[in-house]
Amino acid sequence: MRFVRKYKTYHSERIIKITESFAKELSSHMKWINDNKIVFNEIYEDLDLVFCREKGEPLPKSTLFNALNRILDKAGLERIPVHGLRHSHVVLLLESGASMKFIQERLGHKNITITSDVYSHISEKLENTSVDSYESYLKSIMT
Repeated sequence: MRFVRKYKTYHSERIIKITESFAKELSSHMKWINDNKIVFNEIYEDLDLVFCREKGEPLPKSTLFNALNRILDKAGLERIPVHGLRHSHVVLLLESGASMKFIQERLGHKNITITSDVYSHISEKLENTSVDSYESYLKSIMT
């Protein structure tokens, strides 16, 4: 398990845990950025961005939207806005058994009520798993 700094806004900084596989991908990407800094030297615009053009300039919003749409089309998935990835991440966390408190801190919500209101009803799989777990628990205490 690795840790990475996450900036929600310019003044909001926190450290979140990431998976080893994501850490490897991020390290590889950061090597690409560092190689570009060396190649482009004085003309590299170092804005300390994770996702940028070869010379360090910010990516246009359309680049991210177009890349996401190509990936979704190739995977045969319905198009979603970029912010939808945040919601998808939360659904997967909930389905994997992550607690609402963990998700609240990961998303940077000031209180758990916001997180619970937005995400508690999201996943049918989560609901089915909860009902199945409840049924199993009842059977175990009844016998």
